[in-house]
Amino acid sequence: MLNSMTGYALYKHIDKTGEVTCEIKSVNHRFMEITTKPNDLNSKLDIFIRSTLQKKIQRGALDVRFGFNHSPTYSYSINSKSMQNLQKVLKDFSIINSDNISLSDIRNFPGIFETRQDNKISDVTLKKVFLNAYKEFKENRLEEGKRIQAVFEKKIQKMLTTKKKLLSAIPAINKNRIAALSAKVKQLEVNLDIDKLHQEAAILILKHDVAEELERIEFHLIALSKELALKQAKGKKIDFILQELFRETSTLSVKLDKPTLKDLALGMKLTVEEMREQAQNIE
Repeated sequence: MLNSMTGYALYKHIDKTGEVTCEIKSVNHRFMEITTKPNDLNSKLDIFIRSTLQKKIQRGALDVRFGFNHSPTYSYSINSKSMQNLQKVLKDFSIINSDNISLSDIRNFPGIFETRQDNKISDVTLKKVFLNAYKEFKENRLEEGKRIQAVFEKKIQKMLTTKKKLLSAIPAINKNRIAALSAKVKQLEVNLDIDKLHQEAAILILKHDVAEELERIEFHLIALSKELALKQAKGKKIDFILQELFRETSTLSVKLDKPTLKDLALGMKLTVEEMREQAQNIE
């Protein structure tokens, strides 16, 4: 089963304290790369997110973002040490009766009142939101992987069908080459005994023989199908198999000289190239 390296999920959590969202998206990358935002997430939560993703995902550039929309709460306190110091100064200089200080008297003095805004959302809530987003993200990547796999299976069958057509055409191709060589010898009025003619025909056939390429192409297609059928197919291995397929189809297209058959070989080469593009998305 294939997993796509591209995926997206957005999960929203709402409770009495407000709203928290977690967005996860990924794109193609040769290795594993994770970024989290906002950057001031506490280290324990950041480690939890990274370790969870690294255990489940092989490669890709992942971006995890949290969004917050909630009403903050405030807490207030008086700095007793600053207050005592203020009272002492007022008393020492007989500015006002320090025993009858009112709020209006001290509110403009810095350091007396302390206000703290509490924006903190519990790590439990943030982990829950992340895990739900990751669940959707994983499903999205799997669905995209299924679409890629369906494309691969269709193209593999197309190539196997073309391979059979080419294989069945080999005897006729070789027969035509022998006939063409004999006609050429007669046209040139060259004295060539039958054994020498057969020898030259054999050399010509071996030079243009594509049976080995067709056999290797089928071998690689079977290997590709087996890899796709695995529970955790690996994109790097698929890409390697496709490189080998591309090499064989290139050789095949060069060896074939009959236009209709060369077109079939070029079609196989193009199909492999299309699969290589798709493989860039596989984890």
